Amino acid sequence: MSSMDIPFTRTRTPLSRPDDTSLSFGKVLTDHMFVMEYDEGQGWHDPRVVPYAPMQMDPATSVLHYGQAVFDGLKAFRQADGSIKIFRAERHARRLNKSCRALCIPEMDEELIRRSFEAIVAADHEWVPRALGTSLYIRPTVVATEVMLGVHPAHRYTYFVICSPVGSYYKEGVKPVRILATDTHVRAVQGGLGEAKTAANYAASLSAQQEAERAGYTQVLWLDGVERKWIDEVGTMNIMMKIGDEVITPPLAGTILDGVTRASTLQLMRDWGLKVSERKVSIDEVMAAGRDGTLEEMWGTGTAAVVSPVGELAYKGETITIGGGKTGPLTQKLYDAIVAIQYGKSNDPHGWMTEVKVPAEA
Repeated sequence: MSSMDIPFTRTRTPLSRPDDTSLSFGKVLTDHMFVMEYDEGQGWHDPRVVPYAPMQMDPATSVLHYGQAVFDGLKAFRQADGSIKIFRAERHARRLNKSCRALCIPEMDEELIRRSFEAIVAADHEWVPRALGTSLYIRPTVVATEVMLGVHPAHRYTYFVICSPVGSYYKEGVKPVRILATDTHVRAVQGGLGEAKTAANYAASLSAQQEAERAGYTQVLWLDGVERKWIDEVGTMNIMMKIGDEVITPPLAGTILDGVTRASTLQLMRDWGLKVSERKVSIDEVMAAGRDGTLEEMWGTGTAAVVSPVGELAYKGETITIGGGKTGPLTQKLYDAIVAIQYGKSNDPHGWMTEVKVPAEA
């Protein structure tokens, strides 16, 4: 089934689209949503695009009690010629299924997941903003919808995709953030849900995030949940650092998300011939490198910000400044390179962008 074959019911009450200059993140939703259901014995069925509307749930709906909920997040970008392309749709579809497996949610055909992205963007193509730095954020989600109070994987699920036009993450340019390493809070452990994009992981991060904000920091730098020494993630982003001539990022070992922007930046740096290591790195190694000046740059990677430079790191009462508190040259180069690919300003050597076909009558 192609995205053009998916049934589409157009809304009769279209909303007014906001001006590109007023966009923030996730505050405004578009006119339509993609929906599909799963029933045991029938499988996934009835894919469709319908007017955006609230979902009615019985108080005993299993997701409300046992948290079988996964999601992902990707973006569609307006190109200079007016066309629309989605960044790394295939990888996001694959990761959504990986999250489903972790929570005993039935997997979907990955081609159909990709088509769902294209179908909802095509339906709401007029919502894709045009200003550089803006995009249409796409949020695919799966929730357990069986009505029951028994503790077991549900027998019914709903998959839906909603969209939101979003503004530039850095309205005044890429700026470094201050982060606080914590060894008191734990985000994930081996054998848990750390590598899944699930609601539970985000709920687990809120308490430490609030503490960091109260202390004047932007994000939490998470350490492993066993020894409390190995770096995992920063906030809800993957973390990278340049120590001397080596770029280091923690390995995918079951506790961190397989970030799509992480994979993209690693590919670009390898294309450029840089020394890149996916290895365990301790907070002590990083702090020592900060003291002796070999910690040249540090940054987070994620869909929302692309890259987020770190200018200051605090741990156990000690604070180190990284790169003079300014955005480093490699961090800026990565940001510029990915953004250029997303908006069609440069070549797409790895075929990361997927064009959305908008119906001629639209």
